Amino acid sequence: MLNDELKRRASVVSDAISELLPIVHPKGLYQAGRHLVDAGGKRLRPSMLLMAAEAVGGNPKTVVPATVSIELVHNFTLIHDDIMDNADTRRGLPSVHVKWDESAAILAGDTLYSKAFQILAATDADPVDLVASVNMLAKTCAEICEGQWLDLEFEKRDRVSEEEYLEMIEKKTGVLYGTAAWTGAKLSGAPDEQVEALETFGKLTGMGFQIQDDVLDLTAPIEILGKRQGGDLAEGKKTLIMIHAMDNNVELEVFGKKDATPEEIESALQILRESGSIDYARTKAVSLVEQGKEALDVLQDSKAKSLLLELADYMISRSY
Repeated sequence: MLNDELKRRASVVSDAISELLPIVHPKGLYQAGRHLVDAGGKRLRPSMLLMAAEAVGGNPKTVVPATVSIELVHNFTLIHDDIMDNADTRRGLPSVHVKWDESAAILAGDTLYSKAFQILAATDADPVDLVASVNMLAKTCAEICEGQWLDLEFEKRDRVSEEEYLEMIEKKTGVLYGTAAWTGAKLSGAPDEQVEALETFGKLTGMGFQIQDDVLDLTAPIEILGKRQGGDLAEGKKTLIMIHAMDNNVELEVFGKKDATPEEIESALQILRESGSIDYARTKAVSLVEQGKEALDVLQDSKAKSLLLELADYMISRSY
């Protein structure tokens, strides 16, 4: 059922993107901006926003522009992340900076960022709630940048603590999910208790999502992943898996070896399995998601609440 519900909401968001972000002059700029947006993706963040609105008794149709804003911010971060990581592919397609060039990709990302606020500001909602939502999105974008900065900074350090890692993924990934759920409730006129609970739910499940992403980077085949397997390992990223491995004196020659072969990655993967580091990360992801689900106790039972709980479980059980 969840898959069908996600597809339905993803279709609503995709249609709204076509309407609210048309390819206009100069066409190349908007084609570059829409490159990853149109490549698919599961639209989890905007779907969470719609479900949050429904869960507090709101009309999901009124918050559709806000879903587009959230999705554009997400894609803006992907374009810039790929430049910083020098990633060649995304969603099985050439990255924006590969298909065009770095300057074009920066402009495309900046355009998505700007349009996100323009579209959100035009949402038909209570003016006070709308201003609060614009402020929340701006704060979130700054936190995402802080998280990305920490991620890059960690690559230059020999050791990173689990607490530091959790702060980084909260900002880099968790806050946008939290803001998606918060915005759906806020623009629907929900009481503060419900708005804050949904933000907590989104943030914690988003953190679980990121840890699962780290696991999939190692374990999912390239055909499913849409990018190089073990990229985080080769780039020397301090994921929770690697933090646990380092804390337990597990040595991996391939860590930080950018030209690591698939065979070397597979050998490292086997070592990480045997060390319990992958299982440790999965357990942490489950714990965060369970805490997030508990936050929804303030909501009355409904189909939308049930879907949010199912979505939370999906975040850490998905295989791609």
